[in-house]
Amino acid sequence: MAKKLQKAEICVDRDIAISEVDKRIYSSFIEHLGRAVYEGIYQPGSKFADKDGLRKDTIKLIKEIGVPVVRYPGGNFVSGFHWEDSVGPVAKRPHRIDPAWNVIETNEFGLHEFMNWTRKADTQPMMAVNLGTRGIEDAKNLIEYCNVKSGSYYSDMRIKNGAKDPFGIKLWCLGNEMDGPWQMGHKTAQEYGRTAAEAGRIMKFVDPDIECVACGSSNMHMPTFASWEATVLQESYDTTDYLSLHTYYGNQDNNTPDFLASSVDMDHFISAVVSVCDYVKAVKKSNKTINLSFDEWNVWYHSNEEDKKLKKWVQHPHQLEDIYNFEDALLVGSMLITLLRHADRVKIACLAQLVNVIAPIMTSDTGAWRQTIFYPYMQACQFGRGIVLNTVVKGPAYESKHGDAPYIDSVVIDDPESGSLTIFAVNKNLEDAYEVSCDLRQYEGYKVAEHILLTNDDLKAVNTEAHPDQVAPVNYNGTTLEKGLMTSVLPAKSWNVIRLTK
Repeated sequence: MAKKLQKAEICVDRDIAISEVDKRIYSSFIEHLGRAVYEGIYQPGSKFADKDGLRKDTIKLIKEIGVPVVRYPGGNFVSGFHWEDSVGPVAKRPHRIDPAWNVIETNEFGLHEFMNWTRKADTQPMMAVNLGTRGIEDAKNLIEYCNVKSGSYYSDMRIKNGAKDPFGIKLWCLGNEMDGPWQMGHKTAQEYGRTAAEAGRIMKFVDPDIECVACGSSNMHMPTFASWEATVLQESYDTTDYLSLHTYYGNQDNNTPDFLASSVDMDHFISAVVSVCDYVKAVKKSNKTINLSFDEWNVWYHSNEEDKKLKKWVQHPHQLEDIYNFEDALLVGSMLITLLRHADRVKIACLAQLVNVIAPIMTSDTGAWRQTIFYPYMQACQFGRGIVLNTVVKGPAYESKHGDAPYIDSVVIDDPESGSLTIFAVNKNLEDAYEVSCDLRQYEGYKVAEHILLTNDDLKAVNTEAHPDQVAPVNYNGTTLEKGLMTSVLPAKSWNVIRLTK
Protein backbone atom coordinates (compact mmCIF):
# COMPACT_ATOMS: atom_id res chain seq x y z
CA MET A 1 0.00 0.00 0.00
CA ALA A 2 1.11 3.56 -0.63
CA LYS A 3 2.66 5.38 2.31
CA LYS A 4 1.06 8.67 1.29
CA LEU A 5 -0.67 10.37 -1.61
CA GLN A 6 1.58 12.72 -3.58
CA LYS A 7 0.29 15.43 -5.93
CA ALA A 8 0.99 16.22 -9.59
CA GLU A 9 -0.74 18.09 -12.42
CA ILE A 10 -0.94 17.33 -16.14
CA CYS A 11 -1.35 20.48 -18.26
CA VAL A 12 -2.59 20.36 -21.86
CA ASP A 13 -4.30 22.64 -24.36
CA ARG A 14 -6.14 21.04 -27.27
CA ASP A 15 -4.87 23.82 -29.57
CA ILE A 16 -1.19 23.31 -28.68
CA ALA A 17 -0.21 20.10 -30.44
CA ILE A 18 3.13 18.44 -31.12
CA SER A 19 2.15 16.36 -34.13
CA GLU A 20 -0.16 13.72 -35.46
CA VAL A 21 1.08 10.24 -34.59
CA ASP A 22 2.58 8.29 -37.48
CA LYS A 23 1.31 4.76 -36.80
CA ARG A 24 4.71 3.40 -37.85
CA ILE A 25 6.00 4.58 -34.47
CA TYR A 26 4.56 1.28 -33.14
CA SER A 27 6.54 -0.97 -35.49
CA SER A 28 8.71 -3.95 -34.57
CA PHE A 29 11.57 -6.09 -35.83
CA ILE A 30 12.23 -9.68 -36.88
CA GLU A 31 15.87 -10.66 -37.42
CA HIS A 32 17.40 -13.98 -38.38
CA LEU A 33 18.65 -14.35 -34.82
CA GLY A 34 18.00 -17.01 -32.21
CA ARG A 35 14.41 -18.27 -32.32
CA ALA A 36 12.84 -15.12 -33.74
CA VAL A 37 12.18 -16.74 -37.13
CA TYR A 38 12.65 -20.46 -36.55
CA GLU A 39 10.31 -21.64 -33.75
CA GLY A 40 9.06 -18.06 -33.39
CA ILE A 41 7.06 -17.12 -36.46
CA TYR A 42 7.94 -20.21 -38.55
CA GLN A 43 7.84 -23.81 -37.35
CA PRO A 44 6.74 -26.42 -39.89
CA GLY A 45 5.41 -29.53 -38.18
CA SER A 46 4.21 -27.62 -35.13
CA LYS A 47 0.61 -28.18 -34.14
CA PHE A 48 0.28 -24.37 -34.34
CA ALA A 49 1.63 -24.10 -37.90
CA ASP A 50 -0.50 -23.46 -40.97
CA LYS A 51 0.11 -25.07 -44.35
CA ASP A 52 3.03 -22.69 -44.95
CA GLY A 53 4.69 -23.50 -41.63
CA LEU A 54 3.76 -20.14 -40.11
CA ARG A 55 2.75 -20.18 -36.46
CA LYS A 56 -0.88 -19.13 -36.13
CA ASP A 57 -0.60 -18.50 -32.37
CA THR A 58 2.10 -15.85 -32.78
CA ILE A 59 0.25 -14.29 -35.72
CA LYS A 60 -2.81 -13.98 -33.47
CA LEU A 61 -0.82 -12.17 -30.77
CA ILE A 62 0.86 -9.90 -33.34
CA LYS A 63 -2.58 -8.97 -34.68
CA GLU A 64 -3.70 -8.30 -31.11
CA ILE A 65 -0.94 -5.68 -30.90
CA GLY A 66 -1.66 -4.34 -34.39
CA VAL A 67 1.99 -4.05 -35.47
CA PRO A 68 2.02 -1.77 -38.55
CA VAL A 69 5.55 -2.43 -39.90
CA VAL A 70 8.18 -5.11 -39.28
CA ARG A 71 11.86 -4.49 -40.01
CA TYR A 72 13.67 -7.45 -41.65
CA PRO A 73 16.04 -9.39 -41.93
CA GLY A 74 18.37 -7.52 -39.57
CA GLY A 75 20.06 -6.20 -37.61
CA ASN A 76 23.65 -7.36 -37.56
CA PHE A 77 22.60 -10.36 -39.64
CA VAL A 78 21.95 -8.25 -42.74
CA SER A 79 25.57 -7.12 -43.04
CA GLY A 80 26.59 -10.60 -44.20
CA PHE A 81 23.33 -11.57 -45.93
CA HIS A 82 23.16 -12.67 -49.56
CA TRP A 83 19.49 -12.15 -50.37
CA GLU A 84 19.71 -14.51 -53.35
CA ASP A 85 20.33 -17.36 -50.88
CA SER A 86 16.83 -16.86 -49.50
CA VAL A 87 14.80 -17.21 -52.71
CA GLY A 88 14.03 -20.07 -55.07
CA PRO A 89 13.48 -23.75 -54.21
CA VAL A 90 14.12 -24.30 -50.52
CA ALA A 91 16.02 -27.53 -51.14
CA LYS A 92 18.56 -25.64 -53.23
CA ARG A 93 19.16 -22.80 -50.79
CA PRO A 94 22.65 -22.84 -49.26
CA HIS A 95 23.40 -23.10 -45.57
CA ARG A 96 25.72 -20.25 -44.55
CA ILE A 97 27.63 -19.29 -41.43
CA ASP A 98 26.44 -16.05 -39.85
CA PRO A 99 29.46 -14.43 -38.15
CA ALA A 100 27.23 -11.75 -36.62
CA TRP A 101 25.67 -14.25 -34.22
CA ASN A 102 28.02 -17.27 -34.65
CA VAL A 103 25.28 -19.55 -35.99
CA ILE A 104 24.31 -21.46 -39.13
CA GLU A 105 21.58 -19.90 -41.29
CA THR A 106 19.70 -22.48 -43.38
CA ASN A 107 17.78 -19.93 -45.48
CA GLU A 108 14.72 -22.19 -45.24
CA PHE A 109 12.73 -19.08 -44.37
CA GLY A 110 13.48 -16.32 -46.85
CA LEU A 111 12.15 -13.28 -48.65
CA HIS A 112 9.03 -14.86 -50.16
CA GLU A 113 8.15 -16.57 -46.89
CA PHE A 114 8.55 -13.27 -45.04
CA MET A 115 6.32 -11.41 -47.46
CA ASN A 116 3.70 -14.15 -47.15
CA TRP A 117 3.93 -13.84 -43.36
CA THR A 118 3.47 -10.05 -43.45
CA ARG A 119 0.22 -10.50 -45.35
CA LYS A 120 -1.07 -13.02 -42.81
CA ALA A 121 0.04 -10.87 -39.87
CA ASP A 122 -1.58 -7.71 -41.35
CA THR A 123 1.69 -5.80 -41.33
CA GLN A 124 4.04 -4.13 -43.81
CA PRO A 125 7.75 -4.78 -44.50
CA MET A 126 10.70 -2.54 -43.74
CA MET A 127 13.52 -4.17 -45.70
CA ALA A 128 17.21 -3.75 -44.96
CA VAL A 129 19.95 -4.01 -47.59
CA ASN A 130 23.48 -5.30 -46.98
CA LEU A 131 25.88 -2.37 -47.14
CA GLY A 132 28.45 -4.21 -45.03
CA THR A 133 29.95 -7.08 -47.01
CA ARG A 134 28.05 -6.11 -50.17
CA GLY A 135 26.93 -2.76 -51.55
CA ILE A 136 25.33 -0.58 -54.17
CA GLU A 137 24.82 -3.08 -56.97
CA ASP A 138 23.20 -5.64 -54.68
CA ALA A 139 20.87 -2.96 -53.32
CA LYS A 140 19.83 -2.18 -56.90
CA ASN A 141 19.32 -5.87 -57.69
CA LEU A 142 17.23 -6.49 -54.59
CA ILE A 143 14.84 -3.60 -55.19
CA GLU A 144 14.53 -4.68 -58.82
CA TYR A 145 13.61 -8.17 -57.61
CA CYS A 146 11.05 -6.79 -55.14
CA ASN A 147 9.47 -3.82 -56.89
CA VAL A 148 9.81 -4.05 -60.68
CA LYS A 149 6.75 -5.59 -62.31
CA SER A 150 8.38 -7.76 -65.00
CA GLY A 151 10.62 -7.84 -68.04
CA SER A 152 14.00 -7.60 -66.31
CA TYR A 153 16.41 -10.23 -65.05
CA TYR A 154 15.57 -9.98 -61.36
CA SER A 155 11.87 -9.20 -61.70
CA ASP A 156 11.50 -12.26 -63.93
CA MET A 157 13.45 -14.28 -61.36
CA ARG A 158 10.85 -13.27 -58.74
CA ILE A 159 8.05 -14.36 -61.05
CA LYS A 160 9.81 -17.67 -61.69
CA ASN A 161 10.07 -18.10 -57.92
CA GLY A 162 6.30 -17.85 -57.55
CA ALA A 163 5.48 -14.16 -57.02
CA LYS A 164 3.80 -12.78 -60.13
CA ASP A 165 3.06 -9.39 -58.56
CA PRO A 166 5.81 -7.12 -57.21
CA PHE A 167 6.23 -7.02 -53.44
CA GLY A 168 6.09 -3.21 -53.55
CA ILE A 169 8.32 -2.65 -50.51
CA LYS A 170 8.42 1.10 -49.88
CA LEU A 171 10.55 1.44 -46.72
CA TRP A 172 14.27 0.53 -46.87
CA CYS A 173 17.11 0.54 -44.34
CA LEU A 174 20.47 1.38 -45.92
CA GLY A 175 22.48 -1.10 -43.87
CA ASN A 176 22.60 -1.52 -40.10
CA GLU A 177 24.73 0.04 -37.34
CA MET A 178 27.61 0.75 -39.71
CA ASP A 179 29.34 2.84 -37.02
CA GLY A 180 29.84 -0.28 -34.87
CA PRO A 181 33.18 -2.18 -34.93
CA TRP A 182 31.14 -5.35 -34.29
CA GLN A 183 29.47 -4.92 -37.67
CA MET A 184 30.60 -6.93 -40.69
CA GLY A 185 31.87 -4.37 -43.18
CA HIS A 186 32.09 -1.62 -40.52
CA LYS A 187 32.86 1.73 -42.14
CA THR A 188 33.94 5.22 -41.25
CA ALA A 189 31.25 7.88 -41.43
CA GLN A 190 32.70 9.18 -44.70
CA GLU A 191 32.80 5.70 -46.26
CA TYR A 192 29.30 4.84 -45.14
CA GLY A 193 27.83 8.21 -46.05
CA ARG A 194 29.05 7.90 -49.64
CA THR A 195 27.83 4.29 -49.90
CA ALA A 196 24.42 5.15 -48.47
CA ALA A 197 24.09 8.15 -50.78
CA GLU A 198 24.78 6.10 -53.90
CA ALA A 199 22.75 3.08 -52.78
CA GLY A 200 19.75 5.27 -52.00
CA ARG A 201 20.14 7.18 -55.25
CA ILE A 202 20.23 4.11 -57.48
CA MET A 203 17.39 2.46 -55.54
CA LYS A 204 15.26 5.56 -56.16
CA PHE A 205 16.18 5.34 -59.85
CA VAL A 206 14.48 1.92 -59.80
CA ASP A 207 11.53 3.01 -57.64
CA PRO A 208 11.16 6.76 -56.98
CA ASP A 209 8.39 6.13 -54.43
CA ILE A 210 10.54 4.43 -51.79
CA GLU A 211 11.77 5.97 -48.53
CA CYS A 212 15.30 5.39 -47.25
CA VAL A 213 16.60 5.17 -43.69
CA ALA A 214 20.30 5.93 -43.23
CA CYS A 215 22.25 4.57 -40.25
CA GLY A 216 22.76 6.93 -37.35
CA SER A 217 24.77 6.03 -34.29
CA SER A 218 24.20 2.66 -32.63
CA ASN A 219 23.73 4.50 -29.35
CA MET A 220 24.36 7.91 -27.84
CA HIS A 221 27.54 6.75 -26.12
CA MET A 222 29.47 5.75 -29.24
CA PRO A 223 32.76 7.70 -29.47
CA THR A 224 31.76 9.03 -32.90
CA PHE A 225 28.24 10.08 -31.86
CA ALA A 226 27.03 13.34 -33.44
CA SER A 227 30.07 13.66 -35.72
CA TRP A 228 28.90 10.40 -37.35
CA GLU A 229 25.41 11.77 -37.96
CA ALA A 230 26.74 15.06 -39.32
CA THR A 231 29.16 13.42 -41.75
CA VAL A 232 26.69 10.78 -42.95
CA LEU A 233 24.00 13.39 -43.62
CA GLN A 234 26.41 15.76 -45.34
CA GLU A 235 27.11 12.95 -47.80
CA SER A 236 23.63 11.41 -48.14
CA TYR A 237 21.16 14.23 -47.38
CA ASP A 238 19.51 14.21 -50.80
CA THR A 239 18.62 10.50 -50.75
CA THR A 240 17.98 10.08 -47.01
CA ASP A 241 14.44 10.42 -45.66
CA TYR A 242 15.04 9.22 -42.09
CA LEU A 243 18.04 8.80 -39.83
CA SER A 244 18.08 5.80 -37.52
CA LEU A 245 18.65 5.67 -33.76
CA HIS A 246 19.21 2.52 -31.68
CA THR A 247 19.38 2.10 -27.92
CA TYR A 248 18.86 -0.54 -25.24
CA TYR A 249 18.77 -0.21 -21.47
CA GLY A 250 19.42 -2.65 -18.65
CA ASN A 251 19.36 -2.88 -14.86
CA GLN A 252 22.61 -4.73 -14.29
CA ASP A 253 23.17 -2.79 -11.05
CA ASN A 254 19.70 -3.64 -9.72
CA ASN A 255 19.01 0.04 -9.16
CA THR A 256 15.37 0.41 -10.13
CA PRO A 257 15.12 4.23 -9.86
CA ASP A 258 18.15 4.69 -12.13
CA PHE A 259 16.81 2.06 -14.51
CA LEU A 260 13.39 3.71 -14.76
CA ALA A 261 15.12 7.04 -15.42
CA SER A 262 16.60 5.64 -18.64
CA SER A 263 13.78 7.32 -20.56
CA VAL A 264 15.46 10.64 -19.68
CA ASP A 265 18.56 9.44 -21.54
CA MET A 266 16.38 8.40 -24.47
CA ASP A 267 14.81 11.86 -24.54
CA HIS A 268 18.25 13.50 -24.63
CA PHE A 269 19.33 11.14 -27.41
CA ILE A 270 16.39 12.07 -29.63
CA SER A 271 16.84 15.79 -29.02
CA ALA A 272 20.55 15.60 -29.80
CA VAL A 273 20.01 13.79 -33.10
CA VAL A 274 17.29 16.26 -34.10
CA SER A 275 19.79 19.05 -33.46
CA VAL A 276 22.39 17.45 -35.73
CA CYS A 277 19.83 16.86 -38.49
CA ASP A 278 18.79 20.50 -38.35
CA TYR A 279 22.41 21.66 -38.29
CA VAL A 280 23.09 19.84 -41.56
CA LYS A 281 19.84 21.22 -42.97
CA ALA A 282 21.10 24.72 -42.18
CA VAL A 283 24.56 24.05 -43.62
CA LYS A 284 22.99 22.80 -46.84
CA LYS A 285 20.45 25.64 -46.88
CA SER A 286 17.85 22.96 -47.58
CA ASN A 287 14.07 23.05 -47.28
CA LYS A 288 14.05 19.32 -46.60
CA THR A 289 13.69 18.06 -43.01
CA ILE A 290 15.22 14.74 -41.99
CA ASN A 291 12.97 12.84 -39.59
CA LEU A 292 13.93 9.94 -37.34
CA SER A 293 13.51 6.18 -37.38
CA PHE A 294 14.15 4.81 -33.88
CA ASP A 295 14.26 1.35 -35.37
CA GLU A 296 15.77 -0.52 -32.42
CA TRP A 297 14.75 0.15 -28.82
CA ASN A 298 14.02 -2.02 -25.81
CA VAL A 299 15.32 -3.42 -22.54
CA TRP A 300 18.14 -5.91 -23.11
CA TYR A 301 20.40 -7.36 -20.46
CA HIS A 302 18.80 -10.42 -18.81
CA SER A 303 20.22 -12.94 -21.29
CA ASN A 304 23.75 -11.58 -21.61
CA GLU A 305 25.49 -14.09 -19.35
CA GLU A 306 23.64 -17.10 -20.76
CA ASP A 307 24.50 -16.06 -24.31
CA LYS A 308 28.21 -16.20 -23.48
CA LYS A 309 27.83 -19.96 -22.98
CA LEU A 310 26.37 -20.71 -26.44
CA LYS A 311 28.23 -23.01 -28.80
CA LYS A 312 29.22 -21.67 -32.21
CA TRP A 313 27.77 -22.72 -35.56
CA VAL A 314 24.49 -24.23 -34.41
CA GLN A 315 21.02 -23.50 -35.79
CA HIS A 316 18.61 -21.06 -34.10
CA PRO A 317 19.72 -21.48 -30.47
CA HIS A 318 17.95 -19.94 -27.48
CA GLN A 319 19.70 -16.61 -27.92
CA LEU A 320 18.92 -13.14 -26.51
CA GLU A 321 15.87 -14.60 -24.74
CA ASP A 322 15.32 -11.96 -22.07
CA ILE A 323 12.59 -12.91 -19.61
CA TYR A 324 11.01 -9.57 -18.85
CA ASN A 325 9.80 -8.57 -15.42
CA PHE A 326 7.37 -5.95 -14.20
CA GLU A 327 9.91 -3.12 -13.88
CA ASP A 328 10.88 -3.68 -17.53
CA ALA A 329 7.25 -3.04 -18.49
CA LEU A 330 7.33 0.26 -16.59
CA LEU A 331 10.40 1.42 -18.53
CA VAL A 332 8.95 0.28 -21.86
CA GLY A 333 5.88 2.36 -21.03
CA SER A 334 8.06 5.41 -20.35
CA MET A 335 10.02 4.84 -23.56
CA LEU A 336 6.77 4.74 -25.54
CA ILE A 337 5.73 8.01 -23.89
CA THR A 338 9.12 9.49 -24.83
CA LEU A 339 8.70 8.48 -28.48
CA LEU A 340 5.23 10.02 -28.56
CA ARG A 341 6.46 13.27 -27.03
CA HIS A 342 8.80 13.51 -30.03
CA ALA A 343 6.15 12.56 -32.59
CA ASP A 344 6.96 15.66 -34.63
CA ARG A 345 10.28 14.09 -35.63
CA VAL A 346 10.11 10.38 -34.71
CA LYS A 347 7.96 8.93 -37.50
CA ILE A 348 9.11 5.29 -37.31
CA ALA A 349 10.15 3.24 -34.28
CA CYS A 350 10.70 -0.50 -33.94
CA LEU A 351 10.49 -2.36 -30.65
CA ALA A 352 13.32 -4.87 -30.98
CA GLN A 353 12.30 -7.55 -31.37
CA LEU A 354 8.89 -9.23 -31.77
CA VAL A 355 9.07 -12.95 -30.93
CA ASN A 356 11.43 -14.85 -28.56
CA VAL A 357 14.46 -12.58 -29.09
CA ILE A 358 14.23 -9.65 -26.58
CA ALA A 359 10.54 -9.77 -27.38
CA PRO A 360 7.03 -9.17 -26.03
CA ILE A 361 5.96 -12.62 -27.28
CA MET A 362 7.52 -15.96 -26.27
CA THR A 363 6.91 -19.41 -27.69
CA SER A 364 7.55 -23.05 -26.94
CA ASP A 365 6.48 -26.24 -28.68
CA THR A 366 3.33 -26.15 -26.57
CA GLY A 367 2.22 -22.53 -26.82
CA ALA A 368 2.83 -18.80 -26.98
CA TRP A 369 2.39 -16.19 -24.26
CA ARG A 370 2.65 -12.48 -23.55
CA GLN A 371 5.66 -11.13 -21.69
CA THR A 372 5.21 -8.20 -19.30
CA ILE A 373 6.29 -5.63 -21.91
CA PHE A 374 3.55 -6.83 -24.27
CA TYR A 375 0.91 -4.78 -22.51
CA PRO A 376 2.22 -1.20 -22.68
CA TYR A 377 3.33 -1.84 -26.27
CA MET A 378 -0.05 -3.25 -27.30
CA GLN A 379 -2.03 -0.55 -25.50
CA ALA A 380 0.03 2.27 -26.99
CA CYS A 381 -0.42 0.78 -30.45
CA GLN A 382 -4.15 0.35 -29.98
CA PHE A 383 -5.00 3.62 -28.23
CA GLY A 384 -2.14 5.97 -29.10
CA ARG A 385 -3.59 7.23 -32.38
CA GLY A 386 -4.41 10.83 -33.18
CA ILE A 387 -2.71 14.09 -32.25
CA VAL A 388 -0.09 14.31 -29.52
CA LEU A 389 -0.76 17.32 -27.32
CA ASN A 390 2.09 19.26 -25.76
CA THR A 391 1.94 17.66 -22.31
CA VAL A 392 3.49 19.40 -19.30
CA VAL A 393 3.65 17.51 -16.02
CA LYS A 394 4.01 19.64 -12.89
CA GLY A 395 5.34 17.45 -10.12
CA PRO A 396 8.46 16.36 -8.27
CA ALA A 397 11.49 14.65 -9.76
CA TYR A 398 14.28 12.54 -8.31
CA GLU A 399 18.03 12.45 -8.91
CA SER A 400 19.36 9.67 -11.15
CA LYS A 401 22.47 8.86 -13.13
CA HIS A 402 20.67 10.30 -16.15
CA GLY A 403 19.85 13.59 -14.40
CA ASP A 404 16.59 14.67 -12.80
CA ALA A 405 13.82 12.19 -13.60
CA PRO A 406 10.15 13.08 -13.10
CA TYR A 407 8.21 10.61 -10.99
CA ILE A 408 5.27 10.98 -13.37
CA ASP A 409 5.84 10.42 -17.10
CA SER A 410 2.78 11.26 -19.17
CA VAL A 411 1.54 12.17 -22.63
CA VAL A 412 -1.97 13.03 -23.84
CA ILE A 413 -3.31 12.10 -27.27
CA ASP A 414 -6.43 13.60 -28.83
CA ASP A 415 -8.08 11.48 -31.53
CA PRO A 416 -10.71 13.64 -33.24
CA GLU A 417 -11.65 10.77 -35.56
CA SER A 418 -12.86 8.52 -32.75
CA GLY A 419 -13.74 11.34 -30.35
CA SER A 420 -11.44 9.96 -27.68
CA LEU A 421 -8.74 11.34 -25.42
CA THR A 422 -6.04 8.99 -24.14
CA ILE A 423 -3.64 9.67 -21.29
CA PHE A 424 -0.64 7.38 -20.88
CA ALA A 425 1.10 7.74 -17.52
CA VAL A 426 3.82 5.97 -15.55
CA ASN A 427 4.28 6.48 -11.82
CA LYS A 428 7.94 5.71 -11.12
CA ASN A 429 7.63 6.25 -7.39
CA LEU A 430 8.15 2.81 -5.85
CA GLU A 431 6.29 3.59 -2.64
CA ASP A 432 3.78 6.42 -3.08
CA ALA A 433 0.67 6.84 -5.15
CA TYR A 434 0.02 10.13 -6.96
CA GLU A 435 -3.19 12.07 -7.23
CA VAL A 436 -2.92 13.64 -10.66
CA SER A 437 -5.24 16.42 -11.78
CA CYS A 438 -5.87 17.69 -15.31
CA ASP A 439 -8.07 20.59 -16.48
CA LEU A 440 -10.11 19.21 -19.39
CA ARG A 441 -12.83 21.87 -19.62
CA GLN A 442 -12.00 22.16 -23.34
CA TYR A 443 -13.39 18.65 -23.71
CA GLU A 444 -16.97 19.35 -22.73
CA GLY A 445 -19.22 16.33 -22.97
CA TYR A 446 -16.43 13.80 -22.43
CA LYS A 447 -16.61 11.08 -19.80
CA VAL A 448 -14.21 8.53 -18.35
CA ALA A 449 -14.49 5.37 -20.46
CA GLU A 450 -11.87 3.29 -18.67
CA HIS A 451 -8.70 3.37 -16.62
CA ILE A 452 -6.45 0.39 -17.37
CA LEU A 453 -3.81 -0.33 -14.74
CA LEU A 454 -0.66 -2.45 -14.81
CA THR A 455 1.02 -2.83 -11.43
CA ASN A 456 2.50 -5.51 -9.20
CA ASP A 457 3.87 -5.66 -5.67
CA ASP A 458 6.93 -7.51 -7.00
CA LEU A 459 9.12 -5.50 -9.38
CA LYS A 460 10.75 -8.75 -10.53
CA ALA A 461 7.50 -10.61 -11.30
CA VAL A 462 7.51 -12.33 -14.70
CA ASN A 463 5.05 -14.10 -16.98
CA THR A 464 5.81 -17.70 -17.91
CA GLU A 465 4.04 -20.31 -19.97
CA ALA A 466 2.84 -21.99 -16.77
CA HIS A 467 1.81 -18.66 -15.21
CA PRO A 468 1.14 -16.28 -18.11
CA ASP A 469 -0.88 -13.71 -16.13
CA GLN A 470 1.39 -12.93 -13.20
CA VAL A 471 1.71 -9.42 -14.63
CA ALA A 472 -1.44 -8.40 -16.51
CA PRO A 473 -3.58 -5.26 -16.80
CA VAL A 474 -6.81 -4.78 -14.91
CA ASN A 475 -9.66 -2.30 -15.09
CA TYR A 476 -9.24 0.21 -12.31
CA ASN A 477 -11.69 2.66 -10.79
CA GLY A 478 -9.10 5.37 -10.26
CA THR A 479 -10.25 8.31 -12.38
CA THR A 480 -13.11 10.79 -12.10
CA LEU A 481 -14.14 13.73 -14.29
CA GLU A 482 -16.32 16.40 -12.72
CA LYS A 483 -17.07 19.82 -14.22
CA GLY A 484 -14.13 19.43 -16.60
CA LEU A 485 -11.57 18.56 -13.89
CA MET A 486 -10.08 15.10 -14.12
CA THR A 487 -8.63 13.57 -11.00
CA SER A 488 -6.77 10.29 -11.20
CA VAL A 489 -4.99 8.21 -8.60
CA LEU A 490 -1.92 6.49 -10.04
CA PRO A 491 -0.75 3.70 -7.72
CA ALA A 492 2.93 3.41 -6.84
CA LYS A 493 5.04 1.78 -9.61
CA SER A 494 2.31 1.63 -12.23
CA TRP A 495 1.56 1.97 -15.95
CA ASN A 496 -1.80 3.64 -16.61
CA VAL A 497 -4.00 4.10 -19.67
CA ILE A 498 -6.84 6.55 -19.05
CA ARG A 499 -9.38 6.84 -21.86
CA LEU A 500 -12.07 9.48 -22.15
CA THR A 501 -14.77 9.55 -24.82
CA LYS A 502 -17.60 11.80 -25.88
